[in-house]
Amino acid sequence: MELFTQQKVQRYEEFVDRCLKPDLQRAIDERDKVFEQQKIFADLRRNIENLEKNSVTSLRTLVNLGSEVYLQAEVPKTQHIFVDVGLEFHVEFTWFEALNYIQKREETIAKQIDEYNQSIASIKAQIKLVLEGIRELLQLPAEKSLPERNFLCLLSIIPDHSSLVSFEQL
Repeated sequence: MELFTQQKVQRYEEFVDRCLKPDLQRAIDERDKVFEQQKIFADLRRNIENLEKNSVTSLRTLVNLGSEVYLQAEVPKTQHIFVDVGLEFHVEFTWFEALNYIQKREETIAKQIDEYNQSIASIKAQIKLVLEGIRELLQLPAEKSLPERNFLCLLSIIPDHSSLVSFEQL
């Protein structure tokens, strides 16, 4: 292989390793954070719905003070709750208001997840494109298509495939 081709392949590989793969990991990490927010809001919604369904007017619970130190607490009136709306701001809501807010946040979170999924798919496509370019530079044969690979795998697990009709016979 000539020196020019080797250098070009090396630059493409460095681009994938230094730019695209870290971008992909960053996007996946950010999406995971949004998934965690989605789980928190879903849990909060379920808890509020359970409080409503069971007509709970007071509540005893354990509160984490930090470093896994818990304190028993009693909530005399559960009709109002405080919800973290971001930037450490907490807003007092009635159950109905909290459920409306949670619904809007869940819609926003779902849109964010879709955006991250699109970004991740785009980065993966860019990586695949660069790897295909490297393959062409190295003049390697193209990978077999997925249906062809599945068909060959199927033939390898069938004990006597000589009686099967080939594509040419159809």
